[in-house]
Amino acid sequence: MRSAVLASCLATVFCVAQAVSPAGRPAGQPQDDLPQGVLENTGKPLRLAFQCTEEDLRAFGLTCPPSHPCPVYLELAAVEPVGNRIFVAGNFHTEAVTLSSVLLVGSEGGKLWQEPHERVRSAGLDQIQFLDFEAGWAAGQYLLAVPRDPFLLVTTDGGKNWRLRLVAGESRVGTIESFAFDSRTHGLLLLDRRMAGEESSRYELYESQTGGESWMIREVSDRPIRAAEKLARKPDPGWRVRADALTYRVEKRAGERWETAAAFLTRVGECRASELIVPPEPATPPMPPAPAGAVSPPAPRKP
Repeated sequence: MRSAVLASCLATVFCVAQAVSPAGRPAGQPQDDLPQGVLENTGKPLRLAFQCTEEDLRAFGLTCPPSHPCPVYLELAAVEPVGNRIFVAGNFHTEAVTLSSVLLVGSEGGKLWQEPHERVRSAGLDQIQFLDFEAGWAAGQYLLAVPRDPFLLVTTDGGKNWRLRLVAGESRVGTIESFAFDSRTHGLLLLDRRMAGEESSRYELYESQTGGESWMIREVSDRPIRAAEKLARKPDPGWRVRADALTYRVEKRAGERWETAAAFLTRVGECRASELIVPPEPATPPMPPAPAGAVSPPAPRKP
């Protein structure tokens, strides 16, 4: 199970997450010259900043006591080169739940990295396609008890700005198995709904004539849809994302070898709940002295 019950309302939450400070400036360039949120790749693994909040732990139903904090991990699932830029997509998660999506863009061949779109809570991204230098899409879904509400992030300005567009008009269980655009306006998308229940057909084929801004369902089937064969895009053979014990590496093929364009630490922090210290009960105040002449009550008899 990737969920747990929140132990108590008497908790405050904080996250220990260390962001990497840009270092190794070019000659004559001060450290503060880089815009906020930009990380410089100096050859060492980069750590993306992640901060848990009290709202996060309550929303995700996590218990992360001080003795057993919840590590937060980065997972990278897809890479897409666009000229001298590199787009990478994935998510942040604990061992129990997915916390948010993450979309990264590396410029200058992977020297500088930043996030061109805000993180989507409870969601993950796992596919990217750029048709040219301007039109691009990143696919994902909300990863709750079951994957649901699949969506695309859409850009028409080369990844500077992105907008989120749901595939279906209503809440829907399913994951985007594959998608592909053959023009800036036309695309197909295959939805896998095997976790929606036996009463639902497994596959749904959608079509967009608006560049992913809206979608229409075209075919529903319990068996693989032949038209979806057009969606079998092969990833760029010159790039890959590879995980090792401590990092995710974005690598580029150089002949028979693979060269690391950037490495990102897998563990980015931890969420921790600390018990609220309950103040001790006040000491019982001493009894005031009996007035002069008063008779003390007799001691209780022993049974």
